[in-house]
Amino acid sequence: MAIEGPLRELGIHDVFQLLDLSRKTGTLRVTSELRDNEGTVYFDNGRLIHASIRSQPHPLGTVLVRAGKISEADLAKARTVQHERNGGAKLGEVLIELGAITPRELERQVRQQIEAVVFELMSWREGFFSFEERGVGDAPLEASIRISTESLLMEGARRIDEWSRIADKVPNLGVVPVLAPVDDSHPTLLDLLPNEWAVLALIDGVKDLRVIAGALGQSEFDVAKIMYGLVSTGVVALKAPERPSGPVRVEDPTPFLQRGANALALGRIDEALGEARNALAADPGSALARLLAARALVRLGRLADSMDELRKAADADPLNPDVHLELAYAASRRGDMLAAVQSWDQFLKLRPASSGADRVRAAMEAAMRLNNLIEAHYSV
Repeated sequence: MAIEGPLRELGIHDVFQLLDLSRKTGTLRVTSELRDNEGTVYFDNGRLIHASIRSQPHPLGTVLVRAGKISEADLAKARTVQHERNGGAKLGEVLIELGAITPRELERQVRQQIEAVVFELMSWREGFFSFEERGVGDAPLEASIRISTESLLMEGARRIDEWSRIADKVPNLGVVPVLAPVDDSHPTLLDLLPNEWAVLALIDGVKDLRVIAGALGQSEFDVAKIMYGLVSTGVVALKAPERPSGPVRVEDPTPFLQRGANALALGRIDEALGEARNALAADPGSALARLLAARALVRLGRLADSMDELRKAADADPLNPDVHLELAYAASRRGDMLAAVQSWDQFLKLRPASSGADRVRAAMEAAMRLNNLIEAHYSV
């Protein structure tokens, strides 16, 4: 039986504590409509083994490259080895085998990645959680690690206290940082750390803190903490976000879609889903991005979420035959043969000369026969 409920009734800190004390194994999903965000955490006997969040869809390889721990060439070589082994080897294990990174450094980076997700979830006060007790053999692990939930809870509590201090100068993540006017009383040379320079470089008077955190692949907490320091020293000022007066700017989602399709073909499902989210960030109206997300979500076993993406894809582009084909298979999976037949029929109308048209017609006929048998059974 699933453990689920709204966060306003059982806080996320209490949910983690419950799963830790009862030594649960399974998947926790936390969603927030307010933030348009979703986090997924895998537990094995009460310990965390993997965590991801939609707003920061950065796979381990990308994180390691951005952190300067491995090169693009190291990552490409490791991916090639994974492909040669039919995806049977974890990325982290291959990188260690190739000598690109040490086991200790890999563990430290993976732990930081999991911690960033968990601490972000712990800051949520609204939303919904659902825990499904199940095996974790299908968890998208890229390295083997087991983290004590208790230690994360203690660090999370410390961060919550620190958030209250940060909020004195950084009230929320929706504020937009701007460079403060030059003051003669301030030194002309800034003594900043590399991660502080990275944040400073993205300040353009338009991006808010949440967008900056996503662009850097850093946690919102870390970016807010850096901003607190920059505001305190007078380097940066904060302003309320401006409402856009013109049409929303749309970027080209094609590079994300291409990388996502390649990742999906190679079985790197989380990476494919992340690229689909990046494509949607570039072009929120992209039906192809919705379709890619739906296909990735099916592979992750998230059928309801996949169906939701397919409906949005159909709304965005009602004449895309591939969307109707996926809708047909989704309907057949849930046993709705009549809906499956209707979607297959729509696919054939839009693409009658498809190479797979005969296979689709055969599926339609089988679905219609099954639907007729079901109706005949219940009409007796």
